[in-house]
Amino acid sequence: MSNSDFGSLALLLFALVATAHLLGYLFTRLRQPRVVGEILAGFIFGPAVLGQFGPAFSSAIAAHGTSGAADRNHIVLGFLYNLGLVLLMFACGTETKNLFSRHDRHEIGWLGSVGTGLPFVLTLLAAPLLPFDLLAGPVRQPVSLLLVVAIAMAVTSIPVISKILHDLDILHTRFARLVLGVAVVEDIALWAVLAIAVAVAKSASLPYRDIALHVAATAVYFALGLVVMPAVLKRAGGSKWNLLVRASPAGYLVTILLAYCGVAAVMDVNFAFAAFLAGYAVAADADRLDRAIKTTVEVSFAFFVPIYFAMVGYQLDLTRSFSLTMLVVVLAIACAVKLLSAGLGARLAGFNWNDSVNLSMALNGRGGPGIVLASVAFDAGIINAVFFTTLVVASVLTSQMAGAWLEHVLRSGQPLLSGHEVSSIVETRREAVRP
Repeated sequence: MSNSDFGSLALLLFALVATAHLLGYLFTRLRQPRVVGEILAGFIFGPAVLGQFGPAFSSAIAAHGTSGAADRNHIVLGFLYNLGLVLLMFACGTETKNLFSRHDRHEIGWLGSVGTGLPFVLTLLAAPLLPFDLLAGPVRQPVSLLLVVAIAMAVTSIPVISKILHDLDILHTRFARLVLGVAVVEDIALWAVLAIAVAVAKSASLPYRDIALHVAATAVYFALGLVVMPAVLKRAGGSKWNLLVRASPAGYLVTILLAYCGVAAVMDVNFAFAAFLAGYAVAADADRLDRAIKTTVEVSFAFFVPIYFAMVGYQLDLTRSFSLTMLVVVLAIACAVKLLSAGLGARLAGFNWNDSVNLSMALNGRGGPGIVLASVAFDAGIINAVFFTTLVVASVLTSQMAGAWLEHVLRSGQPLLSGHEVSSIVETRREAVRP
């Protein structure tokens, strides 16, 4: 890469990062989730806005194959996009302590089984009512399409809801542990179902053995990352033979993160989920690594994470293949089913009505997984372009709804969970808004 190539890429990154931070700050002043502003930054640079007025600059962000420079930009931005997602999940893992503790398992069980399982099952039962011709892609596979729609109804975003919880400074609370615990559990199951949907779309026969091995590998990785590795890393961090943690604690964290992602790739496990487990594992040794964790998180949210969300926004092209009617219908049905199911799960878990509403609103945010689901299904030919755009926009809107609701509850001085970590959060929020 020549000086000229690097300079053009640096200018591109400057525009993306600066705009993401400025719009993120503006949205926080408007009492909206910061993450929506960061996504909007990418949307502005995308084909729907800047692509109409400055197509050369817009295409330089993600277009590839047209020139050597554009191709290099595509590769670098793709790497930064994935690295931003990895660091976001790692940061969330470090701040989420005692996930799936004995005190939370009962509630997570009800929220996960009812809040996720019920929307999925209801969608399967409603299969005869599904407008196949309006949604199907070129492979015309009804089973795959039905599974994708069912996932879209049930999914919760780990990255976006994590960012919202982080921006609201409540990632350390029991409310956050419950929401993220449910999101992690349901994503394991739903990504396995997506693997089945893609497999069915690719072949006439279902490869049961491959699917079973993939699910088993994910389960083993999850169990080791949740139960075994935190204790192993805590012991390794205090070992006198661990020269790396003495030489550079932050470097030690990065090597752990890369090792987790490398092993996940070998086992065909989603790397974002691996990063979350890596953060969760090093949190067991947070007393020793606290400064290194804070440094890593600060750098991540200053540069890499805004690029990730900006690139999510870049993918939104409302100038082509968009149906307002389909968006309204899908959004209304998805929100109604998810909110009622998650609310019912919360009530069965013993939460009162206010707590149930807060939990269901948080779990209704689809965000990143909803966008990934749409992209994978579209690339596999399962869904068409109109339904792809609908799923992406619905994911962004439900995430904004979740963030706006949680912000409203905190600013009103009400607890997200009755009797849990209330006074300190409310007082912190009040101090933040005092002149």
